[in-house]
Amino acid sequence: MKGLKILLLAKQVPDTRNVGKDAMKADGTVNRAALPAIFNPEDLNALEQALRLKDNYPGTTIHLVTMGPGRAAEIIREAMYRGADGGYLISDRAFAGSDTLATSYTLAKAIEKLQPFDVIISGRQAIDGDTAQVGPQVAEKLGIPQVTYCEDILEVTAKDIKIKRRLERGYEIVSAPRNVLITVHSSAPDCRSRNAKLVMKYKKAKTISELQDSVQDYEQLQKERPYLHIEEWSANDLNVEPMRLGLNGSPTKVKTIENVVLTAKETVKLEAADKDIDFMMKELIASHTIG
Repeated sequence: MKGLKILLLAKQVPDTRNVGKDAMKADGTVNRAALPAIFNPEDLNALEQALRLKDNYPGTTIHLVTMGPGRAAEIIREAMYRGADGGYLISDRAFAGSDTLATSYTLAKAIEKLQPFDVIISGRQAIDGDTAQVGPQVAEKLGIPQVTYCEDILEVTAKDIKIKRRLERGYEIVSAPRNVLITVHSSAPDCRSRNAKLVMKYKKAKTISELQDSVQDYEQLQKERPYLHIEEWSANDLNVEPMRLGLNGSPTKVKTIENVVLTAKETVKLEAADKDIDFMMKELIASHTIG
């Protein structure tokens, strides 16, 4: 069987483990400048699944597709350091404030431009939204099958793909046509580390915007080494309807973001004695935990 053409949907997300008072703008969108940006964790699980397919099926290529500001090119390079072949940054001010509906619409339009493909793989959900909606919505807009909660991609044949799905109380094995979108669960294997040789090879890979902002001249280097070019598309490069982009195409509005910190309360050590049991019962009744 010939190699697969894999598209990996991934996202650079704010590190929501450190949400502060400045994490939200007045318009209800996330203030990404106030939070460290990281590779979405479950998208790394998805990358590992793609890399395992590349290991098992010679000739397979992996290209990451991400939507975000210019700095989101960092996760494309990060994927290339681990074994991906390249990527596409979908970036435009018109995309700002997109909810899952607008995001999935934009990604679907980009994928239409990248056809044909064999498999689309993404993380189950992003930690800045926790909706798990973008992957399935992209599949619906493209009119292709989808398999969610993937824990392992077991086998690929000329016609179909066998997938292990994580369930609440176990797992199941399913088959789907090869032209499928798969979302990967956090229980899937962690992504491999960077490869030192690939870091040296791709560390100067840049988008056109990064080249324009750079004080160094990488343009000639990219002409000599085309693999260093990260494709960058704006709204004008996609066949999109402007009213379906960004805030205009987003019916979901975030009202507030709250950082909840769980702290341990005072503890009491009880012995297996009647007086301690009596004390515990009185405390539980007084706090209305029971009774």
